Amino acid sequence: MLFFDAHLDLAMNALEWNRDLTKPIGVLRERESKQTDKPDRGRGTVCLPEMRRGGIGLCVATQIARVEHNAYSPVFGWASQAQAWAQTQGQLAWYHAMEEAGEMIQIKDSARLEHHLAAWRENANDDKNETRLPIGYILSLEGADSLISLGHLERAWEYGLRVLGPAHYGPGIYAMGTDATGGFNAKGRELLKEMDRLGLILDVSHLSDECFLEAMDLFAGPIWASHSNCRSLVPSQRQLSDEQIKLLIERGAMIGLALDAWMMIPGWVRGQTTPAESNLKLDKLCDHIDHICQLAGNANHAGIGSDLDGAFGREQCPLDVDTIADLNKLPELLKKRGYSTADVEGIAAENFIRFLRDAWI
Repeated sequence: MLFFDAHLDLAMNALEWNRDLTKPIGVLRERESKQTDKPDRGRGTVCLPEMRRGGIGLCVATQIARVEHNAYSPVFGWASQAQAWAQTQGQLAWYHAMEEAGEMIQIKDSARLEHHLAAWRENANDDKNETRLPIGYILSLEGADSLISLGHLERAWEYGLRVLGPAHYGPGIYAMGTDATGGFNAKGRELLKEMDRLGLILDVSHLSDECFLEAMDLFAGPIWASHSNCRSLVPSQRQLSDEQIKLLIERGAMIGLALDAWMMIPGWVRGQTTPAESNLKLDKLCDHIDHICQLAGNANHAGIGSDLDGAFGREQCPLDVDTIADLNKLPELLKKRGYSTADVEGIAAENFIRFLRDAWI
């Protein structure tokens, strides 16, 4: 079964974590086995071979570089917009290097999407991955801080940026993000207008509640939440409330569900709670998927935005996820809950693919 992952920080892992994602996962873990600079060292779950093995043939891959708004913030940020922009350009260069090596291919319009899907479906029974097809990626910017001007946004569109989330954690240059309050400033409202003009997809993951509501009114283009779970199951401003989910459904949006443990079950304490003691398994993700489907009355708006290796590894994801290839376990779990084959295929990939076809007409 083809899988679409709506949120992976691949370039961040390659450049900031210094991971060669073309290597097998065992090689990456062994290389980091004695490193202690980050809590997830030796526990990574994502590499390109594992994506191929699991059938994750399409993903939304990020550029990410927030600006520091408080020198004492636990969330790292660059000291200036110029530095942040330069960081995203380095990440872009890595994606280009992966394309040159035949490892990845950028998807930025309907024609490229259909060509890529045809290639993967033609080789759907190649269990040994002998064809080594490139992973298709849609380029996203997580947090707009690195955009020095609206002219930089147009430049980004020209090199293939197709999705933008205006904020990340805390206050941003254009919008307020996770754990912050308040709406878009004047620059942020201009950003939304320019995004609409260019045809970018707005990613509302990480927006403050006020920014989320304003975005619903100010932005007329396609909207999704790439990696957001349900607030009614795990209370947190980072999650989507039922009211927000209903608004997204009304807009025909997609919601990608994330595998970060603290977003899956209540009471998780980073660095203390473990998957074993909490018995955290993939079935908990199905709870969030099912909640969205019940609110929608169908399975057309739920998908996967795993965020695996988004500054965490196996120490902070389900017990039954060793690598990203274990997304393959979701279909059987959903079928046990009564989901049809068509529904399961939709959640795995087809819902996001349909969304892109509609957005890129």
